Amino acid sequence: MASSAAATDRAALVKAFDETRTGVRGLVESGVSVVPDIFRHPDPYASTPLAPPGVSIPVVDLSLPAPLAAEAAAGAARDWGFFYLVNYHALVPSGFTDRLLAAVRAFNELPAAERAAHYGRSVDGGVNYFSNVDLYRSGAASWRDTIQVMFGPSRADEERIPAACRAEIVGWDAHATAVARAVMALLCEGLGLRGETLEEASCLEGKVTVCHYYPVCPEPERTMGIVPHTDPGVLTILAQDGVGGLQVKHTNEDGESYWVDAKPVPGALVINVGDLLQMMSNDNYKSVEHRVVMNSHEEARVSSAIFYNPGKRGDSVFYGPLPELISSGNPPKYRNFTMSEFLGAFFKRDLASKALIEHFKI
Repeated sequence: MASSAAATDRAALVKAFDETRTGVRGLVESGVSVVPDIFRHPDPYASTPLAPPGVSIPVVDLSLPAPLAAEAAAGAARDWGFFYLVNYHALVPSGFTDRLLAAVRAFNELPAAERAAHYGRSVDGGVNYFSNVDLYRSGAASWRDTIQVMFGPSRADEERIPAACRAEIVGWDAHATAVARAVMALLCEGLGLRGETLEEASCLEGKVTVCHYYPVCPEPERTMGIVPHTDPGVLTILAQDGVGGLQVKHTNEDGESYWVDAKPVPGALVINVGDLLQMMSNDNYKSVEHRVVMNSHEEARVSSAIFYNPGKRGDSVFYGPLPELISSGNPPKYRNFTMSEFLGAFFKRDLASKALIEHFKI
């Protein structure tokens, strides 16, 4: 009975928080000096140690000759599932990501009443502003607010994007997609496939942008920005500001696991493999856990990611290990599935669940 009562109390507190329509930023504006109970994670940073000094995620230089860049990207995707991308500026105007992140910050720091007009969990029109996608399913909420925009396969009504960051978010869709096309080609070539293989499988056509705002936290050791999770899609392109907090879980050749800081690198994007690409590559590439830890800075953290997924979603369109990678010596490790089945499995779990890839394993 006690646990049932506690669950009822928590549900009421979650609902009350959501109905303020001002997110975690609203809590900070109200002057909270402690993290409210619904955001408290039991011992959030105890499970896995931090990496030894000097360990960093790899760097892929897009200005290298294509074979060398493909080799570097494939190695990073195979060993780490994450990498920094540098020298991509032929695809993204100089200074653009700084302007994007500044615009996202500006929206989140508008007066509460102006933000509240955009707040809601409905994805009508393809745009919403909310706190915690799994707020009502997770055991503990995380210290962040989010603007989410669907850019494909159905495109959002751009007029619903908050005016403070509309032009920048729309521009980010175009520029990040150029980057994603180049990175997908490298990853295909690294598998011995034609560079267009993932694009022809519609993997640039499903696009969701999320712009996260992590307010200053009065007790950073008691909560998290994002819990450990893997991304469900094919590929993620991330721009982050200079505050930091992203950490990637890495297992070395000796089987030791630790959290590695993906520190902000000026001029670099962060690229990571998602669950779908791990399955499509038949485990050649890996989707790894990552998280955002709360920082002790007196400044909020801002990031913007685009998740790429297949856009063709009919009941007769199946995804799974790419046929070119399968042989008698290398049988499929996953069964085929439709995107509707995949998305259904994703939305039934909370963000921290590891069950998505397991669900499709043979």
